[in-house]
Amino acid sequence: MEVAVEAGVSLLDLLRERLDLTGTKKGCNQGACGVCTVLVDGRRVLGCLTLVAQLDAREVTTIEGVGTPEQPHDLQRAFIGADGFQCGYCTSGQICSALGMLRELADGVPSAVAEHVAAQPGSSELEMRERMSGNLCRCGAYNGIVDAIAAYADAAGGHR
Repeated sequence: MEVAVEAGVSLLDLLRERLDLTGTKKGCNQGACGVCTVLVDGRRVLGCLTLVAQLDAREVTTIEGVGTPEQPHDLQRAFIGADGFQCGYCTSGQICSALGMLRELADGVPSAVAEHVAAQPGSSELEMRERMSGNLCRCGAYNGIVDAIAAYADAAGGHR
């Protein structure tokens, strides 16, 4: 899809205000909460800090592209099964971030809790928590979020 926008328009504003894709939420609008996390070419980005002008010929995936109410993605099912949300406001950002995080693990991207920068990243609970630390949940559903991500990763045969 091609969209013409003025310079300085954020991805978040484009999604919500012009494309009516309201699954991506606006939280702090300063890049501190992670609520607006979406995927660009499979990598996590904060929609509030990403300018649309940076995205020429890039693939953007929002929560609307992850699953549907009729056919939820397996990670969405895992969130339901593990009570990985309470109010749900942060859930779309948490799910997009988790998908990006699991790709980082699969691609061998190191994290801050790795013993050595060249070490193969693991997917321990500590590592998952660290990698997801940019996504805040004011309800405190972190245990359920991590449990959901771990259950999904285990079922998918991916990193855990």
